[in-house]
Amino acid sequence: MRSLTPAAIQPPFAGYAHGVEAKARRLVVTSGQLGIAADGSVPETAEAQARLCFENIDAILAEGGVAREHILRLNAYVTDRAHMAGYMAARDAYLAERPDKPASTLMIVSGFSRPEFLVEVEALAAEED
Repeated sequence: MRSLTPAAIQPPFAGYAHGVEAKARRLVVTSGQLGIAADGSVPETAEAQARLCFENIDAILAEGGVAREHILRLNAYVTDRAHMAGYMAARDAYLAERPDKPASTLMIVSGFSRPEFLVEVEALAAEED
């Protein structure tokens, strides 16, 4: 994987790349993951929910034979601008060991299927040839 951050455009605002290049032999796409634990509990904070989203993504990627270092893109959704900092803290911790960052989009949405959900994250991962 190679991060694409052209010098001709504004650098990314945070720990992500504007684009990613990969020659893939295996592709894994997750559905959006909510901050819900296996026992059905939902933490109260956006950061704690985002950590669970990333744990769930890790489990899905492992099931598909890839790992977090294979993530090319993250799409994330929060229900309020106030939840951005918590999500970004969890995302930055999740990606801390990666020298190349994936592409990333963060959107503010009006809500999810249940009012207690504050964050949803989906991933696109590819194992290279």
